[in-house]
Amino acid sequence: MTFLVRQIALKSNGEEIVRPSTIEGDELLIGRDSACAVHLPDLAVDPRHARARIERDGVLLVESLGEQPFEADGRSTKSRTIDPAVGAELGFGGHRLTVSRDADSGAPVITVRRIEAVSESAEDIDLGSAFTLKGLLPGKRASAWVFALAMLVAFLAVPIWTYATYQPLAMDKDARRPAGVHGDTAWKSGHLSLAHHNLENDCQACHTKAFVAVTDNACLTCHKEDAHSHIPDGARLLRARGEPQGMARLTQAVASTFNRPQGRCVGCHTEHEGAGAMPATRQQFCTDCHDGLRSRLPDSKLADAADFGTAHPQFRPSLIRTVAADGKPVFAQVSWAPGLKEANGLKFTHAQHLSHSNGVAQMVRRRPGQFAANDALGCQDCHKAEAGGARFKPVVMEEACESCHSLTFDQIGGTFRTLRHGQPEQVVADLRAYYRGGAPTRPAMLSGMARRIPGDAARTASAADYARAVHFYPTRGDQAVAQVFGKGGMCFDCHTVTRTGGAATDGFAVQKVAQNTRYYHVGWFDHTDHRKTDCATCHTRAKTSNDASDLLVPGLDGPGGCRSCHVGEDGAKLAGANVKDPVKSGCAMCHAYHMDGGEPWKPADERKKRAIVTTAVADRPRLPAVMR
Repeated sequence: MTFLVRQIALKSNGEEIVRPSTIEGDELLIGRDSACAVHLPDLAVDPRHARARIERDGVLLVESLGEQPFEADGRSTKSRTIDPAVGAELGFGGHRLTVSRDADSGAPVITVRRIEAVSESAEDIDLGSAFTLKGLLPGKRASAWVFALAMLVAFLAVPIWTYATYQPLAMDKDARRPAGVHGDTAWKSGHLSLAHHNLENDCQACHTKAFVAVTDNACLTCHKEDAHSHIPDGARLLRARGEPQGMARLTQAVASTFNRPQGRCVGCHTEHEGAGAMPATRQQFCTDCHDGLRSRLPDSKLADAADFGTAHPQFRPSLIRTVAADGKPVFAQVSWAPGLKEANGLKFTHAQHLSHSNGVAQMVRRRPGQFAANDALGCQDCHKAEAGGARFKPVVMEEACESCHSLTFDQIGGTFRTLRHGQPEQVVADLRAYYRGGAPTRPAMLSGMARRIPGDAARTASAADYARAVHFYPTRGDQAVAQVFGKGGMCFDCHTVTRTGGAATDGFAVQKVAQNTRYYHVGWFDHTDHRKTDCATCHTRAKTSNDASDLLVPGLDGPGGCRSCHVGEDGAKLAGANVKDPVKSGCAMCHAYHMDGGEPWKPADERKKRAIVTTAVADRPRLPAVMR
């Protein structure tokens, strides 16, 4: 069944507006609730006042749902049966509902008309605002002006007054703002990083002038020791970046107008990014200058660099070219290539020591529990990480080698006498003293209990032979020295030995040994971050190297190269490169602007704690990150 509901409203000129609607079903609700099919916004009407239901014979039954009655043809009642063909008039508060039948469809028609005002004192109040607070509030225009004035006072006048009141504090390094509410914090775009957390309520420490961006002098007031210019020549830095083009030119012009020139500290070291560690500088800030640098600065010695995965120059490790007579290494920086070698003065084969089938492996198996593995030597048996884990300590013979390569030459009771490693003069002196202070074994023929040939001639011959042995016994020291330093001797097997020494070493000279513990000085590498990766993943030639001078550190590409995992900040990689577990790597992961020998993007104190400078590195001139 269907109901036809017609809502009639009057215009200001008295013209009627009819809004018809069709309600499907056998019944409908009448009330003040907006969910009712016949909605009557009148406080005299209950939310669900009455229900109209079509009976089987076509008549309409209207009955109250509560105790509140309604009017039917002028009489108050709670229930009324109406024949739509005859019609009737129902009253609910100030509304009249006329019931009739539609001539075309025969469906019951309910016409709703308001004949009385909602209240006697507010006849002209619109039904849409009769039950709201709209009439109690000021108009929209007045409210807009009030709120605009409140914003100006709260977020402009009060912050300016606060800044002006506390501005003199910026001139005293020990002065601090008093506790309380500070109006200019409303301008704060975010929390300061942990490094600057103590300045959270001291805006004048950096913002020394009102409406002027933070200047480099404000930064250098505190960062006197741990910060300096990326390059000494600021004008050259701007030329390296190049002139802005298009909209960038307009943006830069506006920035310069408001005291924000290029090349400032805050151009790269951004603040108010959140209450955490200061974020690493994005790759964009580096590539703005270094991508296409040679075209803007033809005299620069630096190669162009962009994303690490697609456009980065080959690494340039610092290798030991030779070792001076005083033991100090002489370095040379070269471009990485397969087959590079360095003169470290050692004879050593990684392949022999890492083998799983030769005598070294058999020795490991015979000494279970003394090495990291039980079937062969491993890298960690000789190479020990420094305290921070970033690099490895120089290999010490007494700790890493002597357990297998013993220097013992005598035993007195339960005590073993050993030659002194690294002191050739002392080795020669100890061997000569050993043979000079002793005597050869007494022949059995001179013993009273020994059997001998009868006659004094045999006894005299034995005595003469022993006397001769005692006389020449000290010369065996020279023979021992020759054996130790000669081919097949203790020293010769691991060191380069020549006949250019002095008398103190019996003419032998051992080439000085220098260990290179840091090959890349312009970039940073931390072994701690790679501790879950097997050494041979990067040092791929270690198990096949038969020459101690082989350069085993990886380069940019090839087996074990850094691009095997690191694919740049945007995750790009070279065409055809097979990257199993790609690692996004921006410039700041390996490079720092302020090169102090420490790890990039760590607090200065922490970087200095973790940095290792060996004898070899300490004597090497620093490679500055300067655009020459």
